[in-house]
Amino acid sequence: MIVLNGSRLTIEQMKSILYDNCKITLDEEAKKRVIKSRETVEKIVREERIVYGINTGFGKFSDVKIAEHEVNALQLYLIRSHACGVGEPFPELVSRAMIVLRLNALLKGFSGIRLDVLERLLLMVNEHIHPIIPQQGSLGASGDLAPLAHLVLAIIGEGEVLYKGKRVQSSQLWKRLNLTPIELRAKEGLALINGTQAMTAQGIINYIEAEKLALDSEWIASLTFESMRGIIDAFHPAVHAARGFKEQSEVAERMCEWLKGSKLITKQGELRTQDAYSLRCIPQIHGASWQVLAYVKEKLEIETNAATDNPLIFDEGNLVISGGNFHGQPIAFAMDFLKLAIAELANVSERRIERLVNPSLNEGLPPFLSASGGLQSGAMILQYTAASLVSENKTLAHPASVDSIPSSANQEDHVSMGTIGARHAYSIIQNARCVLAIEAICATQAAQYRGHHLLAPKTSGKWEEIRKISPAMTEDRILSKDIEAITDYLKV
Repeated sequence: MIVLNGSRLTIEQMKSILYDNCKITLDEEAKKRVIKSRETVEKIVREERIVYGINTGFGKFSDVKIAEHEVNALQLYLIRSHACGVGEPFPELVSRAMIVLRLNALLKGFSGIRLDVLERLLLMVNEHIHPIIPQQGSLGASGDLAPLAHLVLAIIGEGEVLYKGKRVQSSQLWKRLNLTPIELRAKEGLALINGTQAMTAQGIINYIEAEKLALDSEWIASLTFESMRGIIDAFHPAVHAARGFKEQSEVAERMCEWLKGSKLITKQGELRTQDAYSLRCIPQIHGASWQVLAYVKEKLEIETNAATDNPLIFDEGNLVISGGNFHGQPIAFAMDFLKLAIAELANVSERRIERLVNPSLNEGLPPFLSASGGLQSGAMILQYTAASLVSENKTLAHPASVDSIPSSANQEDHVSMGTIGARHAYSIIQNARCVLAIEAICATQAAQYRGHHLLAPKTSGKWEEIRKISPAMTEDRILSKDIEAITDYLKV
């Protein structure tokens, strides 16, 4: 059981909630903060103090005062009007992550929402009730308004959810569970949708998948390194200590662990003096991607525990401030940075694939690793597919955060596009995993030609696992199934 309090939620805990179905509960002190904050909102309504989002319109309508008897209707209209998402729904994991993150943010006690609403969100997580949320439509500032509005539709009985593998109307589900839909009151709609939880939810899943991919890239690269009779001297700790990047040294150390005991690796001068960069510079290239992952993790964990709605209520209601914590620029930058890091892992993987299959570069291996070159093409088109995927990644890697289109009659005149960046990062990760799967297939085949009994003990274990999924290429066959199977094997 993981206790949410608005301040200490980590990516590791999110991983447990998302992938291990760990249940959550609410911290008692956080509940008290929520109740106190809600009392402040109700006091503001009674006293008819003018406070943005409580008794005013939104965006360009912020100067329009709303009568006391209409403040609840204001919140309902807000959700309905903002539920303009389009496109395919977010994966169920992203939807689940969005609920957890929004719940955690609201527990900070700056938002003025009722505890009843948070307990409904809690129930949704623990009972695996996941809103259907279209992926497209967020500008990534003023919060992820459209995606979060679709999340709220589920709470109020006007949206759809996934429950036990079926897509159902939330109103029907609440009835089946002997619950009533939540009726939003003053500020609650705004508190629920002003936030960066769509981009951050997708970002956390991106990070979890990217971290595993980066680790997998090292044993896959090790198999290639052995198959190419790579020169181990380049991974000597003195080389990497001389530069000073911690992540670079760590990759070199892990590579040496994978390669320990190999009878295929070589020393300087035995076969050649230097390897190509895609082999020799694995610690430098992969290490730089690990630096990006560290940056991304830090920013995501800060945002996971951030109050990102507007306005925020401080000092028992004596201080209510309209600010801009909903602006997604920090996560937009992090996602664009992540795109580069993972695209590069795929880029260098494709270059290693080329070396494995190209008879001019592969140190005596059969051309295209074919058992009968000419009659059969072997791994020739595997490299084509990898090249296509890395080229697609280059277009997806264009930073979304450099774009901005004004909205709400220029009141909201700069936006982050962070959710687009997060979605594109996810696509890059999926493509990169396929590229690394292709490298694994080629490296395994190449190692078979070299003599897989000469592999290091650790890489030999991986070779055996890959062979159970993707048999040796003794003759040409449909390889898309092998790619798919190895890609599934590499998933979190």
